[in-house]
Amino acid sequence: MTTNFAEYFLLKKGLTFLNHGSFGSCPKPVFQTYQNWQLRLEEQPVAFLDQHRDLIDNLSKPRQALGELFKTSPQNLVRVTNATTGLNAIARSIPLADGDEILTTDHEYAAVENTWEFLVRKAGAKIVRAQVTLPLVSKEQFFDDLVSHMNERTKILLLSHITSPTALHFPIKQVIDEARKRGIITVIDGAHAPGLIKLDLDALGADFYVGNCHKWLLAPKGAGFLWAHPSWQQKLEPLVISHGWGVKERKKDRTSFLDSFEIQGTQDPSAWLTVPAAIEFRKTHNWDQVSRACNLLAQETAQRISKITGLAPLSSPEFCAPQMIAMPMPKTDYRALKDYLLNECNIEMPVFDWQGRTIVRLSVAAYNSQSDMDHLVKSVAEYFA
Repeated sequence: MTTNFAEYFLLKKGLTFLNHGSFGSCPKPVFQTYQNWQLRLEEQPVAFLDQHRDLIDNLSKPRQALGELFKTSPQNLVRVTNATTGLNAIARSIPLADGDEILTTDHEYAAVENTWEFLVRKAGAKIVRAQVTLPLVSKEQFFDDLVSHMNERTKILLLSHITSPTALHFPIKQVIDEARKRGIITVIDGAHAPGLIKLDLDALGADFYVGNCHKWLLAPKGAGFLWAHPSWQQKLEPLVISHGWGVKERKKDRTSFLDSFEIQGTQDPSAWLTVPAAIEFRKTHNWDQVSRACNLLAQETAQRISKITGLAPLSSPEFCAPQMIAMPMPKTDYRALKDYLLNECNIEMPVFDWQGRTIVRLSVAAYNSQSDMDHLVKSVAEYFA
């Protein structure tokens, strides 16, 4: 990367920030657009938030931009605060009965697991967690790991596209196709995917897909989307019932799906309205090239750390999320390691226990440099010396 992208971001000077995958930093020009929207809201809040004046037209533009980027109709997308919010709406819209099973993996995000655990306890349903064979090196093995747990009680298949704790890029297409053949509802948690991998939402064939725009797509926090197959849109129930629900006279191209999710009382939609600016920033700076350079740096760094720890990666390179990699560490107190990295080395990155393994998850973003990687490698080497 020849451009010094660090100058485009607002991160604190001296901080080695290696956690873009949790809460990505927003580029200065995009953040300025965000503040401009907030200023417009404060200058004339009634016009801005009135669905019969500015609001509908403003809200449609991010849907159009995302629809073009993700190869789907903007009519299939609605805004949500984040992926977890979208998953909550989906989960509460699918009735569960005693004996129903939700099939998922042992790599899912804790907040999402909590959502479904809360609901299955009420219904007498249960969650079945398929153990994914590690290291992940084969589409066929992943397929077998999941399909071996499918049966006549399986109602929902819940999968991450890119896993949060292990930063794996699951090969989900074949499993989705098999679930559809069996009449199983497919729900995909794509929190990390937008801006990190290419998405063709229509071709993927899922029933539902949720994603965040505040991570790798570079939008401000509070911008996410819910995609629903047209066959499901009239069945989805918003978490908040407000002015958009039960509208009798709709504007052209509006549906109950769009109105009930987008028109929900007094909210600041500025983060969502900034999504087109984030997409344009990426186009202007040839972000595919930037991402490739970041991914190469992440893989090289993981190899260097693997030599220090003597521990193999969790997958072969093709199943590792671009720019983000979970690195097993020698068994240690993960809290002490996190404190050491943050307080003594000024490195911000996730460190946690996952299934008895100490994991450090590295994210390499455009603002990171070779010196950041050298600092991390040196810090890990000194901790385990």
